[in-house]
Amino acid sequence: MGTRRIEFTIAAAPPPRLDKALSRDVPEEEALSRTRLARLIAEGAVRVNGAILCDPKARVEEGAQVSIELAEAQDSHIGPEAIALTILYEDDDLIVVDKPAGMVVHPAPGTPSGTLVNALLHHCGDDLSGVGGVKRPGIVHRIDKETSGLLVVAKSDAAHHGLADQFAAHSVERHYRAFCYGVPDAGDPRLRGVRGASFEPGNVLRLTTQIARHRTDRQKQAVTFHGGKHAVTRAKVLEQFGSPPVVALLDCWLETGRTHQIRVHMAHAGHALIGDPVYGGKRRLPARALLAAGLQAAETFPRQALHAAVLGFDHPVTGENLRFESPLPRDMELLLHALRGENQPKDSG
Repeated sequence: MGTRRIEFTIAAAPPPRLDKALSRDVPEEEALSRTRLARLIAEGAVRVNGAILCDPKARVEEGAQVSIELAEAQDSHIGPEAIALTILYEDDDLIVVDKPAGMVVHPAPGTPSGTLVNALLHHCGDDLSGVGGVKRPGIVHRIDKETSGLLVVAKSDAAHHGLADQFAAHSVERHYRAFCYGVPDAGDPRLRGVRGASFEPGNVLRLTTQIARHRTDRQKQAVTFHGGKHAVTRAKVLEQFGSPPVVALLDCWLETGRTHQIRVHMAHAGHALIGDPVYGGKRRLPARALLAAGLQAAETFPRQALHAAVLGFDHPVTGENLRFESPLPRDMELLLHALRGENQPKDSG
């Protein structure tokens, strides 16, 4: 396996630990995270003034000469698979895909194959420069298996770190389209009694809570106000359906990105998503509120009606602002027309 050497000098007033000093002073274009540097230190790949240092807590002085041996990126243990992808953008550093409902993002014990990562390994091939020393796509955010829509994936270490920083800073634009039971409205006295719920100008519902694993069902997330992770979701009604209105099409956008966040928050507000088998329960809609086709479409929709429709971020290498939009997928489009009482559109495919 080939290697290459990085050489640099420790600048003035270095942090007291070797790993922190290296993280601060390693050339930015190398995009080596502190975790990766700690692993390289442990592997004996770091020399300071010619001596190998294997302790990440070792002290290092200003002016010390550092060299790091970097091995070529290794092949991933995950197998490439020839799975069709809808690609909206791709360059040497990242790729934006429109994931279909039913596809898992990353292999796991229950889904070792057929995932987005398997598909990307086949599609990208040798174009992957390596993330964390392995030729693999860098997953910086995920959407649930049965949620459709936009994902950005890193192809290089530099892109991986840059994108991760933007997600951590909550600066990435992420809007979802969702169909929910009921119509969130500032005039609803019930919502005023929901803890964590408030309204902003423009009838925008804001949900601010903590989210943590459910205490008894480890496959679920739950709203909490003690512990867990801070979570903020906003939702605005785009269209409402029924007489009286019993279903709404929402624009939901994330300030944070927690597991199942939109699904958990909307259920907490009493407006669970249509078709959500985990958080939606078996909701029955009033038979006279919708036409028969709309009622049937809503009650038989086979997945959570949630689609990642807009994704915007700054390119982590070039700095260019990128923004992508994905139209409603076919199943949600059919649901929309049924709820409106319109004839079903012909399949354009």
